[in-house]
Amino acid sequence: MTRGGMESVEVFTSEGKGRGLKAVKEFLPGDVIFAEPAYAAVVFDSLTHVICHTCFKRQEKLHRCGQCKFAHYCDRTCQRAAWLNHKNECSAIKRHGKAPTENIRLAARIMWKIEREGSGLAEGCLVSIDDLQNHVDSFDEEEKKELRTDVESFLEFWPPQIQQFGVQYISHIFGVINCNGFTLSDQRGLQAVGVGIFPNLCQANHDCWPNCTVIFNNGNHEAVRSMFHTQMRIELRALSKISPGDELTVSYVDFLNVSEERRKQLKKQYYFDCNCEHCKKQIKDDLMLAVKEGEGKPSAETVKEVIQFSKDTLEKINKARMEGIYHEVVKLCRECLKKQEPVLGDTNIYLLRILSIASEVLSYLQMFEEAADYAKRMVDGYLKIYHPNNAQLGMAVMRAGVTHWHAGLIEAGHGLICKAYAILLITHGPSHPITKDLEVMRVQTEMELRMFQQNEFMYYKMREAALKNQKIQVMPEPSNETSPSLFHKKE
Repeated sequence: MTRGGMESVEVFTSEGKGRGLKAVKEFLPGDVIFAEPAYAAVVFDSLTHVICHTCFKRQEKLHRCGQCKFAHYCDRTCQRAAWLNHKNECSAIKRHGKAPTENIRLAARIMWKIEREGSGLAEGCLVSIDDLQNHVDSFDEEEKKELRTDVESFLEFWPPQIQQFGVQYISHIFGVINCNGFTLSDQRGLQAVGVGIFPNLCQANHDCWPNCTVIFNNGNHEAVRSMFHTQMRIELRALSKISPGDELTVSYVDFLNVSEERRKQLKKQYYFDCNCEHCKKQIKDDLMLAVKEGEGKPSAETVKEVIQFSKDTLEKINKARMEGIYHEVVKLCRECLKKQEPVLGDTNIYLLRILSIASEVLSYLQMFEEAADYAKRMVDGYLKIYHPNNAQLGMAVMRAGVTHWHAGLIEAGHGLICKAYAILLITHGPSHPITKDLEVMRVQTEMELRMFQQNEFMYYKMREAALKNQKIQVMPEPSNETSPSLFHKKE
């Protein structure tokens, strides 16, 4: 079955997995298989003042809704586009006296849409909200307790004068949010800023080595017509060649973990056992747990000690990062690397995690040469582990390229930026803000590289003068989260 805008895919019964999506025609890497607007979406509680509630872009100055004083928008166009979804919410917030949590707000938006349109198939949807998985039966005691609290809070917020829903149905909606809520990111794709429900995307099954990726696109603010101005959507994009009849898969978790850990995470968060090829055959696990080879090969006991030391250090690092004590983070990273380097292989995930943190924090502290060295080693390891068209790989290579440029290593910097651009053209597409930024960097570093090759001395003189006249672009403060994961789980 296919519906409006979804002609390229169909729902089928996937062996051992329930429903899935399969391709109806051939796709090449970078092709958009489908784009889907959110059925309902909300901004996270902690960011409601700095993120537009319509297009989820981060903005300096936002317009505030004059009625409820809660919702914020980029401009009048975004505000007008939001009114259909915000109207009921606006009066409910005024009646309630304050805005409830993001989970309650999202459930309420879904219910208001059901009240307006019914719970059958919405336009362009392959499945109805009623048919989405809720996994409530698989909840543990803690999750059931949270569910009861959410249902009670919802009933307090939900206006008494309009259609009432039964507790069982409300529980179904919260269950759907719990296991199908998709993480929305800001326009740079670096921070998770909200959560939305996309019924068609929910049909795509997981694979640790998928043939598709999902990118959130915030719409085009240069477009005057409101239809395009704020048309935020997700895009399902092909990562490799897909033939008609192939199942379309996405990865629910980051691949940078051994198969046993990924399976544990998937079971805990999504209630299924992963039987993908990479998990069954433990493909790449050997690389992720690699130890130094050769004459002085470390003993199993030494390896165990170093891994435990790495885990303990990562906990200390997280604490120092939360407190913003970045010099302490650097000290911990250097100590850990000293212990790891004689023992762990270049692709060992514990080594790569420390290299990643060290390069990011040192860049922020503007210690670019040391940061570039760690970033290069991190990228070399990632390239052996990740799928060649992985969005997280592309972002890591981009950061490494910028770090090399800051360190004055123009040849390596340009090479990395070109590599990142090639990956992001496939994972994000040419019109995504990140890809556009990267294209500007690519052109600039290419020009600088030509100058460098013609006259190295003059290049450094000009660079020095340019950096004196302009403020060095400060690297963004290191974030405490890894890049946003695909589906949003309420912690």
